[in-house]
Amino acid sequence: MWARDAARRRPKLTREAIVAAAVGIADAEGVDAVSIRRVATELGARAMSLYTHIERKEDLLDLMADEVTKEILIPGELPGDWREAISAIARSTRAAMRRHPWLAEVVSRRPGVGPNALRHVEQSLAALSDPRIRPEWRPSIVSAVDDYTLGFVIRETLRRETPARYGWDPGERDAFIRSFLGEPGVAEEFPNLAPLLAGDAPRAADADADAADDEFERGLRWLLDGMARDLLPE
Repeated sequence: MWARDAARRRPKLTREAIVAAAVGIADAEGVDAVSIRRVATELGARAMSLYTHIERKEDLLDLMADEVTKEILIPGELPGDWREAISAIARSTRAAMRRHPWLAEVVSRRPGVGPNALRHVEQSLAALSDPRIRPEWRPSIVSAVDDYTLGFVIRETLRRETPARYGWDPGERDAFIRSFLGEPGVAEEFPNLAPLLAGDAPRAADADADAADDEFERGLRWLLDGMARDLLPE
């Protein structure tokens, strides 16, 4: 009797609940841990019951990616200056991808065509509504900023996860490379790399979150400086 009553009081299974549970699993354990069966277990439901809402895992991944893409959207009005506006979107993109490291992997192998992905593209194009920027240039600018941001996040995610995944940190990596460069005749083959690894401390961007922020902002500024020089009239 009590079991039947508990079953009747079980919260109704919804697509939103399924996606939220899957996002939680991916955030904690990585996207490979996500499966229909695992999500069902998390929700206290039978796997077959999820198939009334989600037909296959690939659909679930698309829904997950689009759900967290909502976090990228800038609320309210964008800054009036195109550089400030597109920079705000790039920072928001990086922040969301740092909260959900699996997102970079999913969007790199599946096209983002959900409503929030489209809203992100629309907002990015709106950020470039400066009349001096020709409309046909705007998609290329958006792609370049997205590519820079995605590449940066992938690299810093690897930096952050390498110790846990592979058992060594950036300082140990650099020490290994230095020992290789110290072999007779090897350093001469890498005259530009060897000076970067002099000393025992890991590079600042590997060791300090503030340094990574500075590195991101500097690279973004270089990218936008180049665009401004190349695309905008004097």
